[in-house]
Amino acid sequence: MIKKCFYIIVLTVTFMSCKQNEKENSTDLAVSIDTNANKKKSVLGRTVKVYTTAEGTEQRLSSDTDKTFVKAQQPLETDVSIFVNPEKQFQEFLGIGGAITDAAAEVFSKLSKDKQEEFLKAYFSEEGINYNIIRTSIHSSDFGLGSHTYIEEGDKELKTFSIEKDKVKRIPLIKRAQALIKDDLVFYASPWSPPAFMKTNKHMLQGGKLLPEYYQTWADYFVKFIQAYEAEGIPVWGVTIQNEPMAVQRWESCIYTAEEERDFLKNNLGPTFEKNGMADKNIVVWDHNRDLISHRANTIFEDEEAMKYAWGIGFHWYETWTGGEPKYDNLKNIKESFPSVNLLFTEGCQEKFDPTQYQRWSNAERYGNSMINDFNSGTVGWTDWNILLNEKGGPNHVQNFCFAPIHADTQNNELIYTPTYYYIGHFSKFIKPKAKRISTTTSRSTIESTTFQNPNGEIVTVVMNKTDEPIAYKVIVGDAEIVNNILPHAMQSLIY
Repeated sequence: MIKKCFYIIVLTVTFMSCKQNEKENSTDLAVSIDTNANKKKSVLGRTVKVYTTAEGTEQRLSSDTDKTFVKAQQPLETDVSIFVNPEKQFQEFLGIGGAITDAAAEVFSKLSKDKQEEFLKAYFSEEGINYNIIRTSIHSSDFGLGSHTYIEEGDKELKTFSIEKDKVKRIPLIKRAQALIKDDLVFYASPWSPPAFMKTNKHMLQGGKLLPEYYQTWADYFVKFIQAYEAEGIPVWGVTIQNEPMAVQRWESCIYTAEEERDFLKNNLGPTFEKNGMADKNIVVWDHNRDLISHRANTIFEDEEAMKYAWGIGFHWYETWTGGEPKYDNLKNIKESFPSVNLLFTEGCQEKFDPTQYQRWSNAERYGNSMINDFNSGTVGWTDWNILLNEKGGPNHVQNFCFAPIHADTQNNELIYTPTYYYIGHFSKFIKPKAKRISTTTSRSTIESTTFQNPNGEIVTVVMNKTDEPIAYKVIVGDAEIVNNILPHAMQSLIY
């Protein structure tokens, strides 16, 4: 008995001793982890690669002289400074891209094979500007040769549903772009109008509304579109409910009040996606300008049933067409009011096409200003309108001709790269999907800037100068700084 007790005592003491050591080791480890967590990484001594596009020069996403971070000094009030704080991170980056419309596919089909390859690489490869987002229309929009739907007029049961028309030119172009995008394709679709018989005005053009008796039929139409495109090997990331739901246009259009869109989402589209195993498809509401976006957000996102089906809210930039300023504050308000809601720029282009103005620099600066401010307001992704148009700014079946980042001179088999293409590239070429936006502010309004940190730790700061003068500026990151110069009417990407 004594011997047995002895062993029990020894074992107990050993166990307690192990537990005590484990606790001590655990405490040491916790201290080590906390110390490392609080230790800020310095960029002191790191190289900064600078890429520039500037008006009046040959620089187009051109690599400049590298810079090296040195010890930062207290900035002065006379300095132009950009302050980057990697410790403060915000939204995750979804990507950047553009729309493959019937018009883009039509123009693409007229290019020679070598020009087609050049075009695709220019947008969708790493040697180009690395687009990963593609938007398209559910049947027709104004950018095409005419109106069409996927069913015969009056087919309430959708028995004649077919995307054969899209298979001729649009889908082949989408597939070729898709083949160049690595692993982060975001493909989504938007309707411009339901079929005429489903609407109050019995016409696809000039507004009108979706008749209540066709709400469910129209929701089923979305499902059939997704099924048909995925049968072609094109994974659908999501949809927007209606392109520009408050605009009566001379082209395909349809009006939804905020309440009507909310009810269609929660009573029809959302449940129909769930019923058909498509709960993973992302639904984007609004898809219109920044001016009225808050009213749409308040109406839909305050409704719990509608909110559970909405991934986010999409927006355009055309509130400026009357001469007003972009309403970036409305985006910030939505992020403050509904932090879980995603913001997605779904369309923008320079209107009123003029074939003498391909190289008009203000077009590009409109993009740069919008992209910087949209991202700084919480936007996760940015989608341009047509990726390609012809030398007339079309084709467009209602003569609504516009600019694109790349145009094709179909008479001479040439591609025309506008400054806008390069300005977009300052973001899309270097910022990778799943990057995090990090805190960036400027000391002067003469320059604009935003910054993202890629998943591999690389930081990308984009800087724009819209003024007529060159600007010397500092980039201060923690205890380190560089001094750099930016030419008048120029865009730069700093990689470090």
